[in-house]
Amino acid sequence: MPNETLARRYATAAFQLAQEAGRVKGVQHDLHTFVEALGADADVRRFFRSPVVDRREKEAIVAQAFAKLDPIALHTILLLVRKRRESLVEEIVAQFDVLEREARGAQPLQITTARPLTKSQLDEIVQRLAAKFATTFDVTQSVDPNLIGGVRITMGDRLVDGTVAGRLDDIARLLSTN
Repeated sequence: MPNETLARRYATAAFQLAQEAGRVKGVQHDLHTFVEALGADADVRRFFRSPVVDRREKEAIVAQAFAKLDPIALHTILLLVRKRRESLVEEIVAQFDVLEREARGAQPLQITTARPLTKSQLDEIVQRLAAKFATTFDVTQSVDPNLIGGVRITMGDRLVDGTVAGRLDDIARLLSTN
């Protein structure tokens, strides 16, 4: 079974428990906190992923170190330890995020520009897209000076490239085919 499918199953179970308890945001935050802790310290990451460390010992240490996490988040992490699925934790958190976004009816929206947008410029783009597509968005903004100018918008699997670099690429392709 591919890791994404397996991760989706764990994420779905955790999400359903969190939803029933009315604590989706808290569980989501704590799962991210755990993943950030793994990313911040190589020794912690090695310990957590090590197949050599006894499961019960690892479970006890993780339970003690992360005792302040939401019980649903902590139980999910401890279940991964028990089942030797520690390597799935990042993918499970990513799948949890997808489930949370789907539950809200939101779409991922990536806006990339050559220079940073002001808050009002970003809000205007998001409002226009929300009105056109009748949905809400989880917005991620990034800056790529290589775009020269304009904006590149990615909504799920849709890409709208209104950048100078994109236009130059189109012209280059057109010229190379003739």
